[in-house]
Amino acid sequence: MTTLKERLTADLKDAMRAKDELTLSVVRMLKSAVKYKEVEPGASELDDAGVLQVIAGLIKQRRDSIEQFKAGGRPELADKEEQEISVLQRYLPKQLTPEELTAAVQASIAEVGAKGPKDMGAVMKNVNPKLQGKAEGKAISEEVKAQLAKLS
Repeated sequence: MTTLKERLTADLKDAMRAKDELTLSVVRMLKSAVKYKEVEPGASELDDAGVLQVIAGLIKQRRDSIEQFKAGGRPELADKEEQEISVLQRYLPKQLTPEELTAAVQASIAEVGAKGPKDMGAVMKNVNPKLQGKAEGKAISEEVKAQLAKLS
């Protein structure tokens, strides 16, 4: 099975051949971000999980930019960021549906034995590794918060 990094290299070549400027620029940026992460002091070569973390970080940056561009009245820049997110999401595992996310959070709450909102840290520590790349951190934390609020 090919690694994510091998897939990125292949997709970069395909995008060049197809003259797909959007995919080409996004894949180049992603490969650069992965390389940057690998050359940080104390870092080693990234495995697929590490690459997924880089992708999640880039998507989060794009979402923040979209909010800023919309607030600043620059919808064309927000649209460009949206398109970049859609290219980045191709490399993530299939995202969980809201129902699957709720079920995963409820299972973690039961595992941890959480009683209310004060147990959020323990639940997040339990659920985050399981859902790595399958759901956004913000969505996970909002779901955990909502579920814990029902308990109190």
